[in-house]
Amino acid sequence: MRTHHSCPVSLSLMSTDLPILSTIETAGTLYQKDHLRFHLLLNQPDTEGTATGEFSSSVETAKQLLWLEISPSRVIMTLQGNGKFAYRHFWETGIYGVSRYWLNNEGGELTDAFRLRNYTRSIELHGEVFPEYLRVEYELWTGRVQLGHYVLHLEVYS
Repeated sequence: MRTHHSCPVSLSLMSTDLPILSTIETAGTLYQKDHLRFHLLLNQPDTEGTATGEFSSSVETAKQLLWLEISPSRVIMTLQGNGKFAYRHFWETGIYGVSRYWLNNEGGELTDAFRLRNYTRSIELHGEVFPEYLRVEYELWTGRVQLGHYVLHLEVYS
């Protein structure tokens, strides 16, 4: 298995119809699982101690990790760690996937969980050897109520 270590990464999530925009710039570790399947581990940057444009150098020291499983037709993104909030999103083009959320108390114990549905409009993946660009467009739903349209945008700089 080929590995590509410590590549700078930019990950953005935005809503096309709500005032939501979040961007993370950090270091990532990219693992190639097979020809077109990759795992990308990202540090959740420490916003208190990190200057803008600077990124952490070690995935092991992060308080929370973002883990993306990437292929041309499917993306799974998981946030896990010591925080009060964790989630797992499953996106596959043209189907309703599941977005699960977990809420933890101060001691890190699970206090509540809920899930929403998401409909994946499109997944766009570019890169010759390793992923360089990923775009996931999806809708978030609870029951019959739509909670907005979202775009996940990932750039991996080699």
